[in-house]
Amino acid sequence: MKVYALTGRSGTGKSYKAMDLCRQLKIWAIIDDGLFILNYRVAAGSSAKTAPTKIGATKMALFNDQKIRDEVAAKIKEADPERILIIGTSDKMAERIAARLDLPAISEFIHIEDITTKEERAIARKQRVGQGKHLIPAPSFQLKKQFSGYFMDPLQIIKGFGGGRDSEKSVVRPTYSYKGDYIISDKVIADIVRYIAINSPAVAEVTKVGAYDSPTGIDINVAVEMNTGFDVIQAAARLQERCTARIESMTAFNVDSLNVTITELV
Repeated sequence: MKVYALTGRSGTGKSYKAMDLCRQLKIWAIIDDGLFILNYRVAAGSSAKTAPTKIGATKMALFNDQKIRDEVAAKIKEADPERILIIGTSDKMAERIAARLDLPAISEFIHIEDITTKEERAIARKQRVGQGKHLIPAPSFQLKKQFSGYFMDPLQIIKGFGGGRDSEKSVVRPTYSYKGDYIISDKVIADIVRYIAINSPAVAEVTKVGAYDSPTGIDINVAVEMNTGFDVIQAAARLQERCTARIESMTAFNVDSLNVTITELV
């Protein structure tokens, strides 16, 4: 296994450039901020960008958590990629990650200054510092559960990474990148459900909505009264599907489950 490292200061565009670099060097495995990304998919790990503080993020990126470290190391051993790229803020950090994951010594260091212009790095820095935007070289749907409650946007890039598919990167705004917490009240969830229900002729009334935190998002229970003369099971399934999609879209929270209970036919 040949190990490469892409290093540079935080916010200089390393994750943005990673896929282009991997395509050029035929690297299909990446270690970036606590994640092991293989063939365009998150194979193991937990993103450091979910940490509540910058110090916590650094610890996660260095795989200080033994359980996550063991998971990632085992997955790398199982995949046995011919080449792997470690992304880090310094050569020393990349070496620490390689040692922590029992990888061979890094054979080639690539510095972000050597593959980007000063203007490109300035733009990347402005997005990081001014807008709190962090980029992850993986699709949003792959990161959905880890980043429940975060603002996440997909970013389509050129074809070619991972066997010719459209490469996608995800832009996130971690909690530690800006002041304040991102909170959605239960009333917002209930209002969204009721708004959608109004447009369903089968639903007579939404009598109760409950939202509960889960390890990877939220669980929602909805109680409704249905009008007679409709296929109420089918109508409930449509309500469940539409509410899930709209809540995830509007709040950025991952809906682990949305249960609809029909309490009465009127």
